[in-house]
Amino acid sequence: MVVYTPVTQLDVLAVLAAASDPGAQQWLGSPADQVVADTRIREELLALRPGADGARLPARLPRHLLTASFEPSAGQMELMIAVRLDDGRYAGSFHLSTDTGEIGGWLAPHARGLGLGVELFAAAATLGHTHIGLQSVRAGHETANIACAQALSGAGFLPAEGPPRHILQDGREIESRWLHHLAPEPTSHCRGSGLPVPRKLAVRATGEGL
Repeated sequence: MVVYTPVTQLDVLAVLAAASDPGAQQWLGSPADQVVADTRIREELLALRPGADGARLPARLPRHLLTASFEPSAGQMELMIAVRLDDGRYAGSFHLSTDTGEIGGWLAPHARGLGLGVELFAAAATLGHTHIGLQSVRAGHETANIACAQALSGAGFLPAEGPPRHILQDGREIESRWLHHLAPEPTSHCRGSGLPVPRKLAVRATGEGL
């Protein structure tokens, strides 16, 4: 996969669609305003590739909004878009807190079961260590979410201490496990210089498939 910072609003909506199916929401528990509820629109978005022309955009969505530039909100969160290399479709996303080093991520239905979760979380660790300068990148998952646990382990994350229970944004309380990824050696980064993370950062994600 290749991951990059969002360029258009379509980038953001497409990766929200990637996490809106019942299978993803079983683990994510996203609030209603972060879910693409219409199944047909969700499927149309996930068939797109970055830079899709207006003629291919879902007819029920405003084209001028989808093609508008993405402007990140002020805060300590970096959002990254993941794209499959084999067919160019939106594959998923991850976000990383530059303050706490915590990450979260998901894959679209068509990208699951292919080992791409390893690549996704490996890219998140690379972003945290190399570009943000974090010594530790952390992730939590529901105890029963075996696929997530395997992907994190495959990306080099190791067990870490963390709260045994966690409340999702939809209010559901879950049993949780935590892992972390440690930088192998001191990294050069932008934090000391006060420079922001590049807005057009792109990372080639590599990893062994499960």
